[in-house]
Amino acid sequence: MTRVGFVGLGVMGYPMAGHLVNAGHDVSVFNRSPDKAGKWAQHHVGRALPTPREVAAVSDVVMVCVGNDDDVRSVVNGPDGVLAGLNKGGILVDHTTTSATLARELAVVAAAAGVGFVDAPVSGGQAGAENGSLTVMCGANDEGVYGRAREVVMSYARACERLGGAGSGQLAKMVNQICIAGIVEGLSEGINFAQRAGLDIEQLIGVISQGAAGSWQMVNRSSTMARNEFDFGFAVEWMRKDLGFCLDEARRNDTRLPLIELVDGFYAEVEAMGGRRWDTSSLIARLR
Repeated sequence: MTRVGFVGLGVMGYPMAGHLVNAGHDVSVFNRSPDKAGKWAQHHVGRALPTPREVAAVSDVVMVCVGNDDDVRSVVNGPDGVLAGLNKGGILVDHTTTSATLARELAVVAAAAGVGFVDAPVSGGQAGAENGSLTVMCGANDEGVYGRAREVVMSYARACERLGGAGSGQLAKMVNQICIAGIVEGLSEGINFAQRAGLDIEQLIGVISQGAAGSWQMVNRSSTMARNEFDFGFAVEWMRKDLGFCLDEARRNDTRLPLIELVDGFYAEVEAMGGRRWDTSSLIARLR
């Protein structure tokens, strides 16, 4: 059993914190909306505390899973932040998808406080969080710190890998999003083409998903895309945030991302259609 804190009980963090309890850890939680933390504590063997600092003070490892760079800073830094309460030798694990710049910044600040740091963005969406089957991409300057964190992270992951030093996890997540964006656009164009050509989508997908065109997106989203159903978790506004990180990092390391520039613009069109909270498969909507 490890004393674990979890800060951020959104659609991902809420079930992730629950898996920690199920794995036998001693869990304390904080959420910026206190009612949600109270609800979590009513349904799990754990405690809700009023500040990130108080969560950290009774934890050896603290997980953070919030919205963006500024949200992470707001719960990690300051007199009521995680680093104000976490004892020397503790570990801060950030599951938020952020910039690699923030991850490197936090590694320095944490080291100055005598705390280990792991940037650990996740892939698998809400379903992966609920099923405890997330893929976790990690960056850590200390292999030993990563190893200790991994033992806890595997409570809700099916795969967890260290890709290098601080920031490497965020860079890996950027690659993940780059690949997904291209796949979703290709699938959108293919399904739209097939419908206009009069093909039966279920029959078509049953065939081509068995070949080189097959993908998770095709198997899990093609039918709903064909029916204009876009309420399946990872929202367009979140994807645009992530693609923004990709484009910013590409400017830093002189990488060309022409497809991502194009797809980000397509997602902007979906937002203009009122689809800010539609899931990422809604790219097909702009083709109709």
